[in-house]
Amino acid sequence: MTALTIDRINKRYGNLHILKDISIPIAKGEFVSLLGPSGCGKTTTLRCIAGFERPDDGSILFGNRDVTRTLPEQRDIGMVFQSYALFPHMTVAENLSFGLEVRKVSVPDRQKRIADVLAMVRLEGYDKRFPRELSGGQQQRVALARALVIEPSVLLLDEPLANLDATLRDEMRFFIRDLQQRVGITSIYVTHDQAEAMVMSDKIVVMSAGTISQFGSPREIYERPASQSVAGFIGRSNTISGKIAEALGQDSYKVDTPCGSIGTTGPAGLAKGAEVKIMIRPENIHTRKQCVGAGQKQEAGSGEAGKDENVLAGAVVNSVYQGSANQLAVKLASGDRVTVDVNGRNPLDVGEQVALRFAASDTWLLAS
Repeated sequence: MTALTIDRINKRYGNLHILKDISIPIAKGEFVSLLGPSGCGKTTTLRCIAGFERPDDGSILFGNRDVTRTLPEQRDIGMVFQSYALFPHMTVAENLSFGLEVRKVSVPDRQKRIADVLAMVRLEGYDKRFPRELSGGQQQRVALARALVIEPSVLLLDEPLANLDATLRDEMRFFIRDLQQRVGITSIYVTHDQAEAMVMSDKIVVMSAGTISQFGSPREIYERPASQSVAGFIGRSNTISGKIAEALGQDSYKVDTPCGSIGTTGPAGLAKGAEVKIMIRPENIHTRKQCVGAGQKQEAGSGEAGKDENVLAGAVVNSVYQGSANQLAVKLASGDRVTVDVNGRNPLDVGEQVALRFAASDTWLLAS
């Protein structure tokens, strides 16, 4: 069942075309993140859903109800802002009660809902405190509670963790996701933080310059990006240029590159001779030191490559210690450089010769 449908909305400010035919179907109970760099249109999209902005054309439906021209207070939404937007002169209970009073909820029902939602966000006993007496994380939980206490059909969150320190932000990611799953509320979350979107979302909308670059699950977007820009924005990636030499199946190919022939996976229907880039994530490349003996190089500690496996030779040109991992820069014989993540306890030194192994199934072809 679709809880929210955004259908081909456009938004312009004078000559600036901010949103361009944005369409997003969101199922009931889904957590969907709008992800992209500053200026991509994600906050404008959220404001259109909330009713703070009106699209120039297109429509927004909550279920079967068209709310495109409906006022924000008539849309049955809960909103969590980046700044928390708590009333400083009101206690926690009074902040939570405000929206219920506007909706003319009875006193006994208000008290029960406030007690229930404070327990939900683990703030029992904080009802008489003022916002200034709370930490940043506690204020954020009050803001969540205030949005949830009115029992909205849709929860909107506009970069709610941006003001928290890194450790608390990590904690709150899991807290919000767990809370959303327990409540089962349809949620739309705006962020420019890839890790937040990956950890919290059922679906991610990757936006760029007012358009949707890709819409899918975190796994789909990370492992099967639709373009080089998506691959570069979501996590780290290596690319090697080449041309399709032959199709081996519906989604598998041999690609000729300056490094040699590489077995790959990619979208169905790519034509022979098409120029492509092979994307490989750093964590999917395995390294083996190459030893020299009897006048030739031999890969240490490995047998023949499997039929689904590629092997490339290179030299370590940089090594950065990151605690649990070392990030290596390896220069291939072709001159291409690739980034590889290796165990921090088994570092490789600059200048060492290495063999890089990666499976065809751990690659993805992007249009060149």
